[in-house]
Amino acid sequence: RLRPLTNDRPKALVEVGGVAMLEHVIKRLINHGIDEIVINTHHFGDKIIEFVKTKNNFGITIHISDERDLLLDTGGGILKARKWLDGNEPIIIHNADILTDFDLHKMVKQHVDNNADVTLLVADRKTSRYFYINKSNQLKGWTNISTGEVKPLGYIAQESDKLLAFGGVHIVSPSIFDVLDRYSSEPKFSITPFYIDKCNELKIMGYTPAEKYQWHDIGKIDSIKVAEEQFISKL
Repeated sequence: RLRPLTNDRPKALVEVGGVAMLEHVIKRLINHGIDEIVINTHHFGDKIIEFVKTKNNFGITIHISDERDLLLDTGGGILKARKWLDGNEPIIIHNADILTDFDLHKMVKQHVDNNADVTLLVADRKTSRYFYINKSNQLKGWTNISTGEVKPLGYIAQESDKLLAFGGVHIVSPSIFDVLDRYSSEPKFSITPFYIDKCNELKIMGYTPAEKYQWHDIGKIDSIKVAEEQFISKL
């Protein structure tokens, strides 16, 4: 959807306001006190590696989880990076194509205060696929309103459930890794089905910032223009 911009570079290096999306995200994380980052690479992975090198790793520790031989999708990618992520601290997972300015500190605080296994950025936004978030802010299911599909199979939505869209930022505790490791017989799998299948076993919470914030999914040419007009111009 970003062609021709991605004909010679990965989506993470597409520029918004003259700056690569990956740089926007890394600097945002650094501004929130993050000093160690893992980057998953696949398409044009060598260009990601070279880009980070020319930036001197942005002055922090950056690991490259190389998926150039096989793209592992969101779940398999997290599991492959486990050797750098295991420990006692929450892990922020931030899609490289999401440009946003909400306070990550507050999301991390809620994650810790709730003793959650996973906390998902969610919003009341128009899409076709939604999470069911109950009145206690816990994930209970998923639906595709275009097809009527609901997961887990047999889940009956409650009147108090909120239909909220995922925002491409999530926090996970290392407690999920053993469950994640047993989840799929294949190395490649998506994290969303894992969350849905395990929502009654793990404590998976939704998080919506209390303050007004900007959020842009840089997935189309038009969205770049909107982000440059509404977001970048105010930086």
